[in-house]
Amino acid sequence: MLHLRMIVPPALRTDVDRVLRAPDAPVTNLVVLPGAGVDPSGDVILCDIDRDATSSLLAELHGLGLDEQGSIAVESVDLALGRKRRHSAATVFGNDDDAVVWEEVEARTDDEVRLSATFLVFMAVATMIAAVGVVTDQPILIVGAMVVGPDFGPLAAIAVGIVRRRPRVVWRSTATLLIGYLSAIAVTIGFALVLEAIGIFPADPLAQAHPMTEFIWQPNALSYVVGFLAGIAGVLSLTSAKSGALIGVLISVTTIPAAGAIAVAIADTQWEQAGNSTLQLIVNLVSIVTGGVLTLAVQLRVQHRAARRREQRLLGQAHPRS
Repeated sequence: MLHLRMIVPPALRTDVDRVLRAPDAPVTNLVVLPGAGVDPSGDVILCDIDRDATSSLLAELHGLGLDEQGSIAVESVDLALGRKRRHSAATVFGNDDDAVVWEEVEARTDDEVRLSATFLVFMAVATMIAAVGVVTDQPILIVGAMVVGPDFGPLAAIAVGIVRRRPRVVWRSTATLLIGYLSAIAVTIGFALVLEAIGIFPADPLAQAHPMTEFIWQPNALSYVVGFLAGIAGVLSLTSAKSGALIGVLISVTTIPAAGAIAVAIADTQWEQAGNSTLQLIVNLVSIVTGGVLTLAVQLRVQHRAARRREQRLLGQAHPRS
């Protein structure tokens, strides 16, 4: 369940009331505070709404222009008790976990498409950790680099942009990702050269056997399969309340480790390993986006079908057969 806080200007109050108090409106705990809104001015309306109906309700409110003339804020409700709430929860498959609030998803991913200094620093730090893991053949450092890396956000934003037909989001996310990887690899090349020069890294760091980490520059069909599955799990963690699964997604793909291997290989002029690591990176990026797009497309289709069934049911109730 989600909590809505709205400031409704007087000109829209009648229309908003019609939407919120419709017989089929999945709204509970409706509270009205007349004239409590200051900026913007208007009545403050509070209510709770079932997660699966949030997108359709927000679309109606957007159609009224409430988000432009007033304001709408949405928050998660951790606990809701009440007879009507128990009834609605019992009628929703998955207890709201399967419902997707597209406005929430787009707001989350919109934050990820912005290129910032923090994003670039995280990318560079994660890639340098991965480089150390590659040189020392330490899987624990590879896992740490995967967790630190912030690259899944733009990948998820690309998938959302494709499914929701937002080309601007796709291009901005792609640019953020490309700049992030290129800058991280460039910084890590310098990092590797400095450590080689002062003797911390061996002179030929990739010449020795790396049984624990050489999978990074040995892409195969399983690389795509794992990335595809990670894309599915990552998008599900983004669109549902199961955000804890995202950590597992981050440590299951070798995007950041591949970038670290590219940097070490270039610094050591090992062009074959650099090419293989680049291929590994590309395979993982494509597979993650593919899995994310497929998952979002299925969720969107299921939600549209559920909305149509609900409309048909309401029409049947409004016009019963004689």
